[in-house]
Amino acid sequence: MSRAAAIRVCVAGVTGWTGRAVADAIRQAEDLELVAGVSRSDPASYSSVAEALDAVPADVLVDYTHAAVVKENVAGAIERRVNAVVGSSGLSAADYDELDAAARAHGVGVVAAGNFSLTAAVLLRSAVEAARHLEAWEVIDYASATKPDAPSGTAREVAERVGEVRSPATAVPVEDVVGAREARGATVAGSQVHSVRLPSFVVSTEIVFGAAGERLSIRHDAGESPAPYVAGTLLAIRAVVGRIGVTRGLDRLLD
Repeated sequence: MSRAAAIRVCVAGVTGWTGRAVADAIRQAEDLELVAGVSRSDPASYSSVAEALDAVPADVLVDYTHAAVVKENVAGAIERRVNAVVGSSGLSAADYDELDAAARAHGVGVVAAGNFSLTAAVLLRSAVEAARHLEAWEVIDYASATKPDAPSGTAREVAERVGEVRSPATAVPVEDVVGAREARGATVAGSQVHSVRLPSFVVSTEIVFGAAGERLSIRHDAGESPAPYVAGTLLAIRAVVGRIGVTRGLDRLLD
């Protein structure tokens, strides 16, 4: 593809931990062009997604910001008929339903993943397959002590995807727990999800399946580098153009 036909990309959170690495990779890709960056802390960048997309033609918005603004950012892109790749967590299933309706109305695509790591995508696909054969599971979500949203986007996505297979079997329903019901975690798409927030974690997600006399644990651990998320984000940028509506899960792009 010639440079003239490159996909024009705006990165929100361009000075952030992952956004900076993604922006660098876009600059190096022959079929992509970084046309704008959004950062409230960088005077060389635009201060908002709306400002950037109104000033510069773009084909795709990549959002690596935070839970408080991601929905507004993506909705703003959709309104301007710009496709979106969502790497920020904090959006619920209801939020995605709303964004899906808007994207379809405006004829654009949104690719969203709780985690753009290719190995996390394999975890998601493996969890869905295991849920077809094992009837009981719970999800454990580990992240840094400073992460404000819970559960993480990765854990929420895992819970929602296995929930599409079936609801997990529960010997004692949460409403029948004797003591503090909160100790059983949050119910997300029918699954119990437990969020741990401690220093030294980046993002780790584990789903534990239990059966008579045995257990199966599937876990993804992210290191302290944003490198694992770059390849998956670039894959999503290239795949979102031409799609209509919301596509959730990087694993759906692997086929």
